[in-house]
Order: sequence, then C-alpha cells, then structure tokens
Amino acid sequence: MTHDVIVIGGGPAGLSGAVALGRALRSVLVIDSGQGRNAPAEGIHNYLTRDGMSPAEFRAAGRAEVERYGGQVIEGEVVSAAPGFEVALADGSVHHARRLLVTAGVVDLLPEVPGLAERWGSTVLHCPYCHGYEVRGRAIGVIGAPDDPKNDDKVRLWSQWSPDVRLLTLDEIAAVEDGGVRMTDGRLVPRDYLVVTTRLEARAGFLTSLGLEAVEHPMGVGTYVPAVDPTGRTAVDGVWVAGNIADPMGQVVTSAAAGLMAGAMINVDLLPPAPDKP
Repeated sequence: MTHDVIVIGGGPAGLSGAVALGRALRSVLVIDSGQGRNAPAEGIHNYLTRDGMSPAEFRAAGRAEVERYGGQVIEGEVVSAAPGFEVALADGSVHHARRLLVTAGVVDLLPEVPGLAERWGSTVLHCPYCHGYEVRGRAIGVIGAPDDPKNDDKVRLWSQWSPDVRLLTLDEIAAVEDGGVRMTDGRLVPRDYLVVTTRLEARAGFLTSLGLEAVEHPMGVGTYVPAVDPTGRTAVDGVWVAGNIADPMGQVVTSAAAGLMAGAMINVDLLPPAPDKP
C-alpha cells in the first residue's frame, strides 16, 4: 500500500507528528531504528508532566498513542529514500508514501578517550539543563579541548549546580575510570561526573538519493538538515524534517512540538486543491 505519510524516526518528534497525522485520519507508518539518542539516560527532564520518565517508557507510550489513532510502527533501518517516495530498509523491504517526515535525529560523537564512551549517559553527561539538578553538589569535571574559548563559560555554567567544578583538558587526560580521570602524569583526579561537548552528526545519509544532504550547523555544533520554513518543510517538495535532525540542540519537549507542527502542515499539504471559483 501507499501510506499518506512515512515517518522516519520514532523519537519524540516522529511520534508526535504521527499522532497529529493519525488524528487527522491520515494513514501513517513510523519506521524506527531503535537507536534513540537519549536511550542511555535514566530519565527525560524539562517536559511538563513527564519529568523523570525513562526514554524507553516514553517511546512505548508514544508508540501506543500512535497506534491508538490508527498509525503503524515498525522497527527497521532506512537505507534509502527515492523520489516518489519509495523507502527501502536494510532487511530488503520497501514502503511507499505520498509524503515524508524525517525525524531520524543525530549521533553524538565523543572525544576518543578510553573509558569515556562506556560511561556516556550515566556518569558522562552533556547538558546542564537535562542533568544538572540530578548531580547538584557533586564533584564535576568539564572536559574540553585545550584551545576551546568556551571552556571557562562551561565551568561557570556548571558551577551553578555545584561548588566543585574543575576543567580537564583533553591533552591532559589519559583515560576515564570509575573513580575519576587518570591524567597523563599518572594522577587520578576524583570526579563523580564528567561533562563533555559532543559533535552532533545528523542521521541523514539515506536522504542523498532525494537530493538532501546534511550541512554544517551555523553554531558549529555539527551537521543538520535545514528546513526552509518554521514548519519543517525542506527544499525537496513533500519532505519535512523535525527534531534533532533539524535542530541538533533541541530537547525532548521542543522536538515533540516541532513534530506536531510538521505533522499538521503535512496534513494541510495533502488536502485536495481548492476548486476553481466560477
């Protein structure tokens, strides 16, 4: 069958957009790779009435809501999206739609420090507004490049939550251990939590067949797929983007809002043309 809309990505933006479309009586297929960016986190925050809910619980509730309004959710990895719109998955299956909503998100690329990636989302954090309250008063290490002019600002910001914040530059660090950070001179700097700024890479490789590519974000945080207007519409007719793929620094609540906006505008785009006036 040909769906009205295929949503690529089952995070807050994709699920919110799918709910909006389902409530508009559109046939919707959500394809989710199961690689949620916030999956390692203990809970989501700054989302009114959902504070502390685990990412897995949030996704499960979102999927159930999509299905309650007639949408379908499947797991799979999209490998290409051809004009028309023909969406191919890694398992060889192919799905068709009249419109696409791409909410595939981003990947966090961490500095190559032994022990850092293994602790990502538990004792290695990135966002003070997502995690600052939970680690208040603890010993925090801010990891930064030695030439990063924003190092002092990061320390100053995290100091709002703890009096014990220390800058540790990458040229000094040998490895991250359970007890803290092992320095190149052999010293162990005890830290309860570490903060690191990641590079955000858009999950957009499958869009090249449509003529869409990720570009460098103006703020230098990584790559994203730009929209041409606030609704998420892209330069390719019939394709919308929402969530972190379009706004790399967006949080769960703002991503959900963007998905809702995109879903509503896609529904309008699917309306039949107005009849000619006599």
